[in-house]
Amino acid sequence: MKYSQVYSINNNMSDINKTTQSNDQWDLWEVFIQESDNAPHIHAGSIRAADAENALQNARDVFARRGKVKNMWVVKSEHIIATTSTDAAPFFDPTSDKVYRHPQFYKHTLDDELWKKS
Repeated sequence: MKYSQVYSINNNMSDINKTTQSNDQWDLWEVFIQESDNAPHIHAGSIRAADAENALQNARDVFARRGKVKNMWVVKSEHIIATTSTDAAPFFDPTSDKVYRHPQFYKHTLDDELWKKS
């Protein structure tokens, strides 16, 4: 056996090991729950599950057994697009060229007080 063949076999085994390691854990799912009608869904936590149905069942067992839950969403974590902490400043800073978005032109005057009393 030549050295190149041995190297190739070792590479294939390492690829198999990587594949096995990556498949050891199920996908990560984020769980959002709604506690009552018209309430917003809030992030309850994360779980691992094989598929969407399993994720709902696991989420129910973990997050809904003690609290009042009206509705539940599960989303694969890989499908959530989020900002990073380095994006915070340029992404969330308010634009200064649209001053009409800031309530800085409304001033409380004495006339306002007089109007309230009448």
